[in-house]
Amino acid sequence: MSIAQNAKIRQVSEKTIVVGVDIGSETHHTRAFDWRGIELSKVFSFSSDAEGYESFDAWLVKLKSAYGKSAVIVGAEPTGHYWFTFGEHLKAQKVKLVFVNPMHVKRTKELDDNRAGKSDLKDPKTIAQLVREGRFLEPYIPEDIYAELRVMNDARIRITDEMTAIENRVKRWFAIYFPEHKKAFGSWDCESSLIVLKTASLPKDVVALGADGINALWREKKLRAVGKKRANILYDTAKSSVGVTTGENAARCEMSMLLEDYESKRSQFGRVLETLETLCIQVPGAKKMLAMKGIGLLTVSTFFAEVGDLSRFRSPKQIQKLAGYAIAENSSGKHRGKTGISKRGRKRLRWALFQAVMSLIRHQAGFAQLHKYYTARPDNPLKSKQSKVALACKLIRVFWAIVKKDADFNSNKMMCDIVRNLPSAA
Repeated sequence: MSIAQNAKIRQVSEKTIVVGVDIGSETHHTRAFDWRGIELSKVFSFSSDAEGYESFDAWLVKLKSAYGKSAVIVGAEPTGHYWFTFGEHLKAQKVKLVFVNPMHVKRTKELDDNRAGKSDLKDPKTIAQLVREGRFLEPYIPEDIYAELRVMNDARIRITDEMTAIENRVKRWFAIYFPEHKKAFGSWDCESSLIVLKTASLPKDVVALGADGINALWREKKLRAVGKKRANILYDTAKSSVGVTTGENAARCEMSMLLEDYESKRSQFGRVLETLETLCIQVPGAKKMLAMKGIGLLTVSTFFAEVGDLSRFRSPKQIQKLAGYAIAENSSGKHRGKTGISKRGRKRLRWALFQAVMSLIRHQAGFAQLHKYYTARPDNPLKSKQSKVALACKLIRVFWAIVKKDADFNSNKMMCDIVRNLPSAA
């Protein structure tokens, strides 16, 4: 048993009530136990509103008085967004909330009746049992600027997914009605392409408009990058198009709606980026992180949105674990399996760091040199992806030093701090 788990078990004393809660969309179900696992009350259900939370508070007060308890720990599964308001209420009441792993609940619930079934009566008891054994995690709820960053970063990811979905539908439309469109434009969403699509989306419409009409549309919008030559290419491809010609009116309507959706999402994405930039520069160390060549706004905003306040960590290794970059070993007896990263953590943080490393390898001499060393060293050379994971962990330590020491990034100092047989140190 780990030191951390021992510390968690000590939080449950003779004066503690352990409450297991099965979180629902509208109604929550709870059961209460003492530190030895003796049940103190029947199942108590309450609604997810102010009246329900007040009844839950009254129920706790009654139990504490009846059994002479002075502390409460509430355990729950992190069920999407349904726990947010309940968690906020517990925080206001200064009641400790912890989370148990849903997989642990699933595997433990068979101990009592040898059945894997799920019920409002069974799950709260299993959750409370895991909390008593110290098998829980304490959730981090960001506050102030970090809460703002997390909300806006979530919005950015959602809007990006929606834009990708719209783009895929647009590409499907082109494949059906105008497959040759890509011959005239490098990208369908460039300004010159959008101007034409709003007026003449189908090949038949482009032919009717003519090369001169297409060029006139661009001149009216004062576009300088396209002209008569591009208009002729579009006109010629439209004349020989093999696109479907049935359902033309519906096809025009569909493209019009897709363009409206895409431009709306693109406008929202711009507003989100502006907000993220305004928020990011308020975080200590963010400006110096953004000053690193190869590090952009999305990397820094995602890092702080997922990690939050760095003061809550004792070392960068904890952030490495949070990102799922902790080393996991697969060994038994004399068998030594392959090691790899745990992937247990925040996947957005892990993805953002990995993408940042690929940019740094292209733009930062120090990271490029380290990548070359890791993959070409004579002893224990790493594969390209393994090297990038190692550099992602290095980037965490670089960010840690920038924020904690309020220092500017120095590639030469980073290389000097690494005592290895690097080419420059030979």
